[in-house]
Amino acid sequence: MARPKDMDRWLGDGGMPIITHVGGRFDSYGVDGEDLGWVEGAFEPAEPACNPHGIVQAGVHALLLDACMNFAINAALSGRDRTRATLELKTETMRPAVRGEHYRLRGEVVRLARQVAYGEASVRDGDGRLVSRATGTFLLHREDREDRREEQPDPPRGRPPGAADPA
Repeated sequence: MARPKDMDRWLGDGGMPIITHVGGRFDSYGVDGEDLGWVEGAFEPAEPACNPHGIVQAGVHALLLDACMNFAINAALSGRDRTRATLELKTETMRPAVRGEHYRLRGEVVRLARQVAYGEASVRDGDGRLVSRATGTFLLHREDREDRREEQPDPPRGRPPGAADPA
């Protein structure tokens, strides 16, 4: 089993204050036997996450699920590699999340490729029932790839050698 990247400083709000503002937090993370990352956390909906009836808005689900997948992917990457952007996000809400209730968050890496990663995440209620879920595709920044690109000389400019003068 791979040793996870040290992401302890990102526990809590994941480096994004909006996570705690809506009532979320990240509690634990790791890497499974296939070197795929995961994160778990809690969600206790705060007033800003809800409509006037105390129901969590779908956009808040998307925010938390996207953040879960990002955290899990970053936990699985080595060195200075990291996620760069969310390319695609599909979110489904199965039942309402309500202010005053407690929910569990979980994000997992499904697959890591060279330039992109695929993740999935879920919100579950106290009985383990699925409240919402998402899948996502994320662009990766690979530190070693960027370094190699910078070391390569620029291609020559102008006409190729032996080309006729167009004038």
